[in-house]
Amino acid sequence: MCVGVPAKIIEKHGYSAVVDVMGSQTTVGIIFVPEAEVGDYVIVHAGQAMSIIDEGYAKESMEEWRQFSYARNASSIL
Repeated sequence: MCVGVPAKIIEKHGYSAVVDVMGSQTTVGIIFVPEAEVGDYVIVHAGQAMSIIDEGYAKESMEEWRQFSYARNASSIL
């Protein structure tokens, strides 16, 4: 199983892009989605944007990640 996280492209530079992943910025490769543009949402895995996704799916996925993170942090407190 591969885990990918949703990210929004905020800058594009050739075959790399700066993305926002739930408030953190990082640079990823976009060789698999060269048609991606600033403002697009992508799924990122292993430092590469793997596919372009729609905004609705991206926001749903981000909320799931937030809930998972909250539950994980809450259980470590106990």
